Amino acid sequence: MPVFLAWTSQPPTDLTGPWEETRPVAPGLLLIESTASLSAVYHAVKWCLPDDAALVVTPVEHTPKSRGLAPGTTSWLRARTRRAG
Repeated sequence: MPVFLAWTSQPPTDLTGPWEETRPVAPGLLLIESTASLSAVYHAVKWCLPDDAALVVTPVEHTPKSRGLAPGTTSWLRARTRRAG
């Protein structure tokens, strides 16, 4: 299932949207598992934020290099993304 990474400048109030799972991994960072389009995920997250909050959403196709994220994040991503070469 596709994964998206969302960065928000303010925490969402009620994360309801077209996804199977959301996973907070660091302050302001969420991983979202969803079969919905990028646009649908972006707008659903946007509607959960205050009007003046900044937001970036991008697909995650390959397991990224990371450190310092919530425990289990790398395993969660590996199970849902391709490994980079």
